[in-house]
Amino acid sequence: MKEKVVLAYSGGLDTTAIIPWLKETFDYEVICCCIDCGQGEELDGLQERAALSGASKLYIENIIDEFCDDYIVPCVQANAIYENKYLLGTSMARPGIAKKLVEIARKENAVAICHGATGKGNDQIRFELGIMALAPDIKIIAPWRMTDVWTMQSREDEIDYCKAHGIDLPFDVASSYSRDRNLWHISHEGLELEDPCVEPNYDHLLVLGVSPENAPDEGEYVTMTFEQGVPKSVNGQEMKVSEIITKLNELGGKHGIGIIDIVENRVVGMKSRGVYETPGGTILMEAHQQLEELVLDRATSEVKKDMANKLSQIVYEGKWFTPLREAVQAFIEKTQETVTGEVKFKLYKGNIIKAGTTSPYSLYSESLASFTTGDLYDHHDADGFINLFGLPLKVRAMKKAELDKNNNK
Repeated sequence: MKEKVVLAYSGGLDTTAIIPWLKETFDYEVICCCIDCGQGEELDGLQERAALSGASKLYIENIIDEFCDDYIVPCVQANAIYENKYLLGTSMARPGIAKKLVEIARKENAVAICHGATGKGNDQIRFELGIMALAPDIKIIAPWRMTDVWTMQSREDEIDYCKAHGIDLPFDVASSYSRDRNLWHISHEGLELEDPCVEPNYDHLLVLGVSPENAPDEGEYVTMTFEQGVPKSVNGQEMKVSEIITKLNELGGKHGIGIIDIVENRVVGMKSRGVYETPGGTILMEAHQQLEELVLDRATSEVKKDMANKLSQIVYEGKWFTPLREAVQAFIEKTQETVTGEVKFKLYKGNIIKAGTTSPYSLYSESLASFTTGDLYDHHDADGFINLFGLPLKVRAMKKAELDKNNNK
């Protein structure tokens, strides 16, 4: 009986070419596994394509709700944003995919897991760190790094290889954007985006929505509720998280929300330029932060910002299955105990405009914040506070003046 390998399968040209290559190079039985994180119509026709390519079996595993509840929600609660822009759409999905690949490998008694990530990208790290953490005994195969036996260097090479093995599928020889899509976002790389001085061709590029210029001239009000940092409803309708993100994607895409153009620092040390569409995620992050402003005290907010940066780095680098991620997430979850309430905002041509926030745990006191004198705040108390708060500055200035005077004698 042949040994089995589980292939992380998308149905694209790369992973299609890998199927006969694995059989030819290692004499493996190839089990394809496609993890559904909300790719939509990209999953159409995969069963036939995998069989035609030589796979003995195809699993299509729907983890959309798990992706939302176990990976997206903790990052939203943390306000985890990599390099102040990237909402971690690809990064958050990878640990869930790795976990499911390991589950299928165990079920099939496979000796190896194979992925089609390139040797220049972040995904190879994310997949492999996840697999290592969950199944250190399973072999990992990364064809694009095996240049002694993987000789294909272009789409043309892969198409020719497939045809030579009796796989004649309607792949386009012409180059196109390299994209990754799930329920949270879609990323775009390649073509004109490879030159940072060139403006993106948004009319050709966008998939989930429109540019702000093409958004409606009328704004649209949206109301959301949260319970302990978890989104619960949109416009009065209670829904599970995946349904909320789907609804917000529709609203955000319509109004040109969540389009970013970024040159980011990859884990492997190079810079890469990409455009991300995250319409619903951008709204959800902003609404959550809008509520936190009202309910978190200053000291907690300051430390939480540090933890948000730390979590974004952990997730970006593929270190989800680590004690550090668990510890940071535990801190974040503690801060969410009072993040309950309602937020209202207006979507207008790429902008999310505040329109009111309420919470039973609000720390805002109108009597304290107003210009009138209230019972809790005596203006005279500020004298002593400023004297003590500014004491280090005053002492330093006095010592410096004394030193200058001595030096000038």
